[in-house]
Amino acid sequence: MGDYESLKPVVVMILLQFSYAAVALSTRAALLEGMSPRVFVVYRQAIATLVITPLAFFTRSKTSKSGLGLRSFSLIFLASLIGVTLNQNVYFEGLYLASSSMASAMSNLLPAVTFVITLIVGLEKIKIRSLRSIAKIVGTVLCVAGAIAMALLKGPKLLNAELLPNKSVLGSAVDNYWLIGCFLLFASSCCWSFWLILQVPVSASYPDHLSLSAWMCFMATLQSAIVALFVERDLETWKMDSYLQLACCFFSGIVGSGISFYAQAWVISKRGPLFSAMFNPLNTVIVTILASIFLHEEIYTGSVIGAVTVILGLYTVLWGKAKDITGMNTEKHQSTQNVDCKIVSVRIDDSVDKTRCKNDLEEPLLLDKATKVDSVDV
Repeated sequence: MGDYESLKPVVVMILLQFSYAAVALSTRAALLEGMSPRVFVVYRQAIATLVITPLAFFTRSKTSKSGLGLRSFSLIFLASLIGVTLNQNVYFEGLYLASSSMASAMSNLLPAVTFVITLIVGLEKIKIRSLRSIAKIVGTVLCVAGAIAMALLKGPKLLNAELLPNKSVLGSAVDNYWLIGCFLLFASSCCWSFWLILQVPVSASYPDHLSLSAWMCFMATLQSAIVALFVERDLETWKMDSYLQLACCFFSGIVGSGISFYAQAWVISKRGPLFSAMFNPLNTVIVTILASIFLHEEIYTGSVIGAVTVILGLYTVLWGKAKDITGMNTEKHQSTQNVDCKIVSVRIDDSVDKTRCKNDLEEPLLLDKATKVDSVDV
């Protein structure tokens, strides 16, 4: 029974990667069939809102003190705009212009891009002589180099060929749609990284996570609808021409934005975010194989080499982050041991009066040191 319980997070993450692959492939198929990427984002967010809102309402604690004040509303609006509206519109446009395998491979850039952004804004620090800092720098370079290789160094074609219908907002006269698609997918990773960083002030201002997700989906629906109405002047683009497009919208909204939310939250609560991130490359492999079989997507030698380089860079960055967590836990443990030793020595020494003992036990400096451990530099 114990082994089965320990394997549950692994099984859930593997199933999640297959579900993410199914979302990517079905979305790609719907876009190739003629569905507008901007309209798809609106439908997906609307369905996700309808799924998450009732759950947030019925599970909301009556004693919850989360209130949607002006600060919370502003932060949620900004997070929805960057992390959902811009991110998904750019992502699905890139997915349409490039390929499903390229989109899944580019998602592995997320840890490296997040590291660079947090380094720029001062949330991360580097110690040149620290092995874990060097690992994160090398991993970031490998990720970026692999992404550039996938975009520029196609090499010999390994499998398949396809012709895109004219449904891109960039028009049909674009010759280098592959390169532009790669750039859009990279921009999507940047938007998602900014969204991750914004989660710190957003969660602090509005700690009810399920209700927060419902508000984000709702605001993203309104924002995406405004973008789609501005870009798509023809109302015929809002019509669904097949059951595939309808099923894709419901599947991506319910599974991609509903069920996966609970599954990811459960896995992270059990094993942590690093464990969850370690399964990202599996999604790349699944999508690449299935896309070449069912969607006849083009696969180039340069894309394969670049994807492998990105995956190596991803694991290098994750190794550095894992060492960060290990170092933080070690320093916390050492700090706790030092506090315990100090308390014992005070109790043993009869010459120390009770007032001095009480001052030592309540000394603010100990709390400050323990707090600083949480912000140990990277």
